[in-house]
Amino acid sequence: MEEILSMKNKKILSIGVLAAAGILFCAILVSGFGLVKPSYANFQLGASRPPVNLDADANSFSKAFIEVAEKVTPAIVQISVVSERTDDPHNDFFFFPFKDMPKEQKGSGSGIIISEDGYIITNNHVVENASKIDVNLYDKRSFSGKVVGRDPLTDLAVIKIDAKGLPMAYLGDSDGLKVGQWVMAIGNPLALTSTVTAGIVSAIGRSKLGLIKDTYGVENFIQTDAVINPGNSGGALVDLSGAVIGVNSAIASSGTGTYIGYGFAIPINLAKSVAKDLIEHGKVSRGYIGINIGDVDADLARSLGLNKPKGVIVQGLVKDGAAAKADIKEMDVILKVDGKEVDAPNELQSLIASKSAGSVVTLTIWRDGKEMERKVTLKARDNDAKTEVASNEENNEVEKESKNSTLAFDEIGLTVANLSAADKKSYNVESGVKITDVKPYSKADDKNLAPNFVIIEAGKKKIKNIHDLKTAIEDKRGSAVLLKVQDIKGTSRYIAVDIPKK
Repeated sequence: MEEILSMKNKKILSIGVLAAAGILFCAILVSGFGLVKPSYANFQLGASRPPVNLDADANSFSKAFIEVAEKVTPAIVQISVVSERTDDPHNDFFFFPFKDMPKEQKGSGSGIIISEDGYIITNNHVVENASKIDVNLYDKRSFSGKVVGRDPLTDLAVIKIDAKGLPMAYLGDSDGLKVGQWVMAIGNPLALTSTVTAGIVSAIGRSKLGLIKDTYGVENFIQTDAVINPGNSGGALVDLSGAVIGVNSAIASSGTGTYIGYGFAIPINLAKSVAKDLIEHGKVSRGYIGINIGDVDADLARSLGLNKPKGVIVQGLVKDGAAAKADIKEMDVILKVDGKEVDAPNELQSLIASKSAGSVVTLTIWRDGKEMERKVTLKARDNDAKTEVASNEENNEVEKESKNSTLAFDEIGLTVANLSAADKKSYNVESGVKITDVKPYSKADDKNLAPNFVIIEAGKKKIKNIHDLKTAIEDKRGSAVLLKVQDIKGTSRYIAVDIPKK
């Protein structure tokens, strides 16, 4: 009997255990297997803390970019234009043009608000030939714009919209800009409004980019690796204080028309000067010195008695120009303008371009082994428009050699010939020798001498024939000979070629 009861109790207990297990299993099913899989409320995504704990300096650095973007972006506008197609088929400056574009074009760019009542600075190439200009503000308002004035020589323009109380950009000082300094580019690239990119100043004083075709054009660009694309032109390049230090103008392109690493901006100090003239007069009353200038390399510096390459050399004078009237001479080296050193032609051009006709500048020059100063009253371009270069005193001596005589200077890679009567007439010179051959990779080739150039002077003396040149070169053994050369167009320049010892 007890065994039967024990068996019943065991059976009841087993049934109870199975029932409890069944209830528990059902509960698990209903709860979504909560006992097996953790609920989302308790599930952690990713690590519990960042891998780097930023210090105060790093946080402050990041905050600077954020604040500049917030404060400056409202002062940058988007400019849309409709214009007729010209010979230059660019909506924006590129190094390589687009092809097969329609006759009428739509273009876009950017602009910087420089007054609360609607004056906006942008690039000349953005609004040039525009028949319609629309300006879109950061707050989504849109206005029609009109051109106040343009300056193709600096690729700058000012337009105006009918508005009040606009946010103005702060225009800084580009003269203090340093290579390696952090900058931000703010504009409207590729029709994307209010875009901000960051980078550094890669170089300053960039020239010879071929962006401004006029011989009087001023190329003195700030180079940056902050991303700039079509539509950025006319936008702002700013430092981390939010000061505008440049007007974005061009990009380097591989042919696609898009950014490949470098952009270029016009220094704001030049832009301020141009904008002021355009607003006040509708044009730029720019002063000109009236000189042709060139770089000073090591050989040229040595031939002129300078201790190192510096300044810019006066290659020629415009007849009756400002410099010619102020006792500036060919072969003078301009070292300073109003006390500011200049070491490249575009630096001198940029400084003078910021001054108006009638302004007086003090030039510190190097002549005959010493420094001296000359005051030059700048003249308007119209007064210096003649391309005739001030000539030296006439020389009517007869050539010593026949017109067919030639002479090779193998050590510098140069072959020259006496001038014929026809040559003298073509080049409009009294005497000299004509370069007939230049060996590749030679000293002459390194100085960009080329056939059909005429050597007029050597060692500061006039050259009448090949023997005069030979004497001048022999006199400079172990040194550098200074040559004055001229092309068929009448453009002359000074170069120095190192002459090795025998």
